[in-house]
Amino acid sequence: MRILFVCMGNICRSPSAEGVFRKLATERLPEMSLEIESAGTHDYHTGNPPDRRSIQAAARRGIDLSGLRARTVTDEDFERFDLILAMDRENLALLHQQAPEAHRERIRLFMEFAPDAATRVVPDPYYGGANGFEEVLDLLEEAAEGLLQSIADAKGTSR
Repeated sequence: MRILFVCMGNICRSPSAEGVFRKLATERLPEMSLEIESAGTHDYHTGNPPDRRSIQAAARRGIDLSGLRARTVTDEDFERFDLILAMDRENLALLHQQAPEAHRERIRLFMEFAPDAATRVVPDPYYGGANGFEEVLDLLEEAAEGLLQSIADAKGTSR
């Protein structure tokens, strides 16, 4: 299974989601063959590492984002990835506009996998304080747990 996490610039939310999900999947479903990446709907930061605050917040939770580099969603991504998970409704709409109609069913909000969460979007912490990055990680961890359970259930694998 191939999963792509998407936000606007691919330096805060989506690389954090990639890191969180990769760590959980490696720990809980090591036998599962998963391809996990992240990208942005805009090319503001292409080639850059994640925001230092994202790197620092993730590192405090044992997640290394330092090797990731921002990239932009490509037309090929819609065919290549089985699931494309947007961090918010704006990026969801942009992905739906860019995707060929045949692949739009692959695009969802990541927070759909956290049905008990108080929000359906992951807020952008870029212009906020350090606490915003911690809150984003809390949301991403909750959605990652739900996504992992969904994959395990679909594959008939216990976690």
